[in-house]
Amino acid sequence: MSTATENQLDVEISITEPAPCTKRIAMKVPASAIDARLELALSAFMADANFPGFRKGKAPRSLVEKRVGGALVNEARNQIMSDAYTRAIEENKLRPISDPRPVEGEAMPEFARGKDFAFTVEIEVAPDFAIPDFSSFEVKKPTIEVNVEHIDGEILRQSYRWGTPTRIEGPFEHLDRMLGKAVVTVEGREGNYFETDKALCVVPAKEDEGKGALLGLLIDGLDAVLLGKKAGDTVTVSTKGAEGHEREELRGKAITITYTIGEAERITPRTTKELAEMFGVETEEIFREQVRDALEQRRDGEQRAAMREQVSEQLIEKVDFPLPSKLSEDQVTRTLEQQRMELLSRGMEPTAVENRLAELRGKSEKAAKDRLKLLFIMSRLAEHFGVQVTEQELNGRVAMMAGQQNMRPEQMRQQIEKAGRMGEVISMIRDAKVSDRIIGQAKTTDIAAEEWNKFVEARAKN
Repeated sequence: MSTATENQLDVEISITEPAPCTKRIAMKVPASAIDARLELALSAFMADANFPGFRKGKAPRSLVEKRVGGALVNEARNQIMSDAYTRAIEENKLRPISDPRPVEGEAMPEFARGKDFAFTVEIEVAPDFAIPDFSSFEVKKPTIEVNVEHIDGEILRQSYRWGTPTRIEGPFEHLDRMLGKAVVTVEGREGNYFETDKALCVVPAKEDEGKGALLGLLIDGLDAVLLGKKAGDTVTVSTKGAEGHEREELRGKAITITYTIGEAERITPRTTKELAEMFGVETEEIFREQVRDALEQRRDGEQRAAMREQVSEQLIEKVDFPLPSKLSEDQVTRTLEQQRMELLSRGMEPTAVENRLAELRGKSEKAAKDRLKLLFIMSRLAEHFGVQVTEQELNGRVAMMAGQQNMRPEQMRQQIEKAGRMGEVISMIRDAKVSDRIIGQAKTTDIAAEEWNKFVEARAKN
């Protein structure tokens, strides 16, 4: 049992583990501490209380208790629960990854003078594990030379990105963009689950094999549904929520989206000459050289990203610990948002990013758990290596993301902060630094582009 010191709450703390990474914290505060807190709260209020007919601080105790006694009791109870929980966390060096919640089925105990106050909460905590030997890690370093085909492909992508949109009525073709009303229903739920008048959808490109994103979900055969349609048409698509979806109520459920197309546009691509002029470049030749430079920088970034991804895969494989019994929506969402920031920082267009996230949502529950597992591993290894993210590093990453998305750094920062995702950017930088520490200790081998592609294909089949 804990003993009270000056200004410290007297509380008895008992901790059990009913499930992996779950701590059940039982706390008991003696009646003497309850009485002292209530008396302190009442005395403090009476000293400043203004009641009609009485001088300040001179109202009778019985009147004060009658008027505000209930509010003071609730305030004291909440403060005692907070103080007891904080002490339990600090004294037992717990690392919570969730907010405390009541134990299912237990009612709030009575809080009153002359009675002990006992309550129990549950939390999820970060798992602990042994640090692996990083010299046993093997990392392949892909090498590739930027050629004419790469440059032509990038110019084609940019020509559509900066092309001229034209309003169309239909019939729709590949890469046409549309905005419409989407109504979502979910198996087992009455009424509409979600509804919006501003759902963006793009007819999948031919090379996408019919797959496209709608409301963050990857839809097979979306091209067949949209090709040939026109503004004003209503289409219906069905899919199934992945077992690892960040929203628990969608996991494994049949999802139906009714989509009414409101307006649409088709992009007329810019010519290379027009792109050069737009970017303030004198000639097409100089523009192509600038594209080559940009691609080489992107290649270097992708090369490092590929090495870091191999580190992540080996960490998931080599480090073993139990995960929380139930995937938290906040935790799964955080892993996806961090992936979003990583893809944007690589220069991927927002539409392509959403498609990639839709693919991730559609993967198995194991894949979702692996992403969550990696989140815990990286957090623990950051402590192990003493990795910190400086303001300069954060500003640099935001500036890089802004450059990739053709925005000003202050605009990008404002956008990230408005979305409440600066924490994910910090985690992205932290994780990269952790991975680079591991790469520095691992055995690295250069590998040609052709061999790397074979390696990636073989890994995708496993």
